[in-house]
Amino acid sequence: MTFPIQKTEEQWQEVLKEKGAEHGAFSVTRQAATERAFTGKYERQWADGSYHCICCGNKLFDADTKFDAHCGWPSFSLAVPGAITDITDHSLGMARVETVCAQCGAHLGHVFDDGPTPTGLRYCMNSASLNFEAS
Repeated sequence: MTFPIQKTEEQWQEVLKEKGAEHGAFSVTRQAATERAFTGKYERQWADGSYHCICCGNKLFDADTKFDAHCGWPSFSLAVPGAITDITDHSLGMARVETVCAQCGAHLGHVFDDGPTPTGLRYCMNSASLNFEAS
């Protein structure tokens, strides 16, 4: 899949370093790793603002769509329209829906259909793939 923003692995490493991204951000965003549950810096954050892709800055979620899913990762019920691309993921021997940034292809997490109304969605994100901007 091709995305509007293209960089080499070395360029992405440099971008993340310049942004002061947390350890593991490259593995999560560019190699589809998953941070351990309850370890991410945004899992228990409830401030007003918005969440953006740590790699390219694309706005992904408004803070008012965040909810406590008790799953160990930041969870959101609604993404900014057009900000995320869904990809079917069969990596664990089951079908899941991987979410990536629509601008740069950074792995963000997965989306499940067990979220709150009205969307019924739970965007289960890795904190390492996000950057928070307070409002």
